[in-house]
Amino acid sequence: MRKIAVVYGMETSFPPALVDYINSMKVPGVLAEHLQIGGIKMAEPSGYRVIVDRISHDIPFYRAFLKNAVLTGTQVINNPFWWSADDKFFNYSLASKIGIAIPRTVILPHHSHPPGTTSQSMRNLIFPLNWQEIFDYVGFPAFLKPFDGGGWRDVYQVNSPEELFAAYDRTGTLCMTLQAAVNFTEYYRCYVVGQQHVHIMPYDPRAPHAERYVKDPAPISPPLQDRLTKDCLTLCRALGYDLNTVEFAVENGIPYAIDFMNPAPDAGLESVGAENFKWIVHHVAELAVQKALSDDPPQTEYRWSHFLNGK
Repeated sequence: MRKIAVVYGMETSFPPALVDYINSMKVPGVLAEHLQIGGIKMAEPSGYRVIVDRISHDIPFYRAFLKNAVLTGTQVINNPFWWSADDKFFNYSLASKIGIAIPRTVILPHHSHPPGTTSQSMRNLIFPLNWQEIFDYVGFPAFLKPFDGGGWRDVYQVNSPEELFAAYDRTGTLCMTLQAAVNFTEYYRCYVVGQQHVHIMPYDPRAPHAERYVKDPAPISPPLQDRLTKDCLTLCRALGYDLNTVEFAVENGIPYAIDFMNPAPDAGLESVGAENFKWIVHHVAELAVQKALSDDPPQTEYRWSHFLNGK
């Protein structure tokens, strides 16, 4: 039996729907279930052919278990090794090298010393920073946001140096990026599954959380739809993510990718709506079954690695 498991936290709709959908497919030799684990013995196989990971970014125990599972032959969606190493600033830099429109972005030193460090730990930093050079490059308005965060946590819109410094003072030991704001007329959040399937969802980040997925949206022009699809696939194939969301803010017809490190994207029925929920459950189920039936080993190379030689 080739078993598929889902590991998750507070989600109540997507994980059980995914397990039920996979089992309803009645694929011979394939069974889906909710992950059950305790203490993990080193180098011991997990017993699962595929694991869909929805929570290990918050629980180090699960992340360590999933790395061990990959080592012993399990396919994990998404690869826990790259997910552990990834950050949004690297993603912006990579995307800019492969032709994706990205707002001008700078990474900033921690405002306060990380735990266990002192001013001596920071002797390689320029102090004070050349803030004028940063302002001239990024401009205002801008967004100050964590370099590896998610869920719109600790995100500040700043319209002047004074507002930036006031927000920066509140970031503590977080590592932050400052990114030029996009004066968007359209905004889209796109599911990408299996580096093949793209589902474009009109989205309003300015609305209350429960109302952000736009109901009855206006049609997307074919050229923009083609560009969004192409950029989604380019990004996720470069990063190696099999499940992701990519967010675009469109200004003057140009879709700027502003967030595409979402390897456990929101898939709750209560937030994404029935049609989007139906799409994501179906396509993730199909991907998990495809991987369960495959005899290919877990991914051992990263698509972006050839960029490391400077080409």
